[in-house]
Amino acid sequence: MKSHALIGALALMLLGTLACSRSASTAAPMAVTRSTEETRYPLRGEIVSVDAARRVLVIKHEAIAGYMPAMTMEFQVSAGDAAVAKPGQRIRGEMLPTKEGGVRLEQIWPDDKVATDTVAAGANALRQDTHNRGKEAYREIGETIPNFALYDQEGRVVQSARFHGKQLMLNFIYSRCPIATMCPASTAKMMQTQQLARAAGVPNLELISITLDPAYDTPGVLKEYAAVRGIDTKNFSFLTGPENAIKDLLTQFGVIAEFKGDLLSHTLATLLIDENGKIIHRADGTQWEPQDFVAKMKK
Repeated sequence: MKSHALIGALALMLLGTLACSRSASTAAPMAVTRSTEETRYPLRGEIVSVDAARRVLVIKHEAIAGYMPAMTMEFQVSAGDAAVAKPGQRIRGEMLPTKEGGVRLEQIWPDDKVATDTVAAGANALRQDTHNRGKEAYREIGETIPNFALYDQEGRVVQSARFHGKQLMLNFIYSRCPIATMCPASTAKMMQTQQLARAAGVPNLELISITLDPAYDTPGVLKEYAAVRGIDTKNFSFLTGPENAIKDLLTQFGVIAEFKGDLLSHTLATLLIDENGKIIHRADGTQWEPQDFVAKMKK
């Protein structure tokens, strides 16, 4: 029996339940009321210009059903979304009218056909792989990591093939985690490992943190998460994407995550992967030392 069979089985059961209870709707887009004071409208369009200092995007958008015709106008956005945005980029998001009479845009995602098709194809392939592996979905030390296609904190598509030939350190976090000993501690240790590995002359190292909360953690949110912590993203990427793809990665890496109200209860795992994509070390929780990971890296 595999050493982590119980973890894998629990993850499969839990994530399968979440997939059923939070399945995606195929209904046409419509305004969604999140509270008595906030109504959101789906928006698609093309960025015309970016004013990062003012956190304003000028967007030529399609007609917004039940609200306004197609036009070009300004939208307030977060600092992270402004930093990621590029003129000419197609996006989708949620528009919120403000009490002051303006509008702001949240939940911004790339909407380029090539990018979205690539990420969707990756998610479908990962779903099939998880299904085919069945009870063996959990990947042990010595096995290779699954193929995936997600977005990074710049809104770029990142495929797992990009990391072939590189040493890879991987974990899961989410930006809103309020418990200091969980995601914040894990991120701090990843940063320490990055610094120690650089000082030790470790070549070809990449670090990636995959979100546990893709419904909230858009590329712009992850961009801001990295920026406010002063993280060097030259070789440290934060990844997000379709919820079903994230769930399948959680299953295959043996990480459990479940929302209880607004709080996400979850386990933690940090993995070291060699140049051939093989898992060579795993640490669960945050009781691990950065120097232990660096010691296992090829110099």
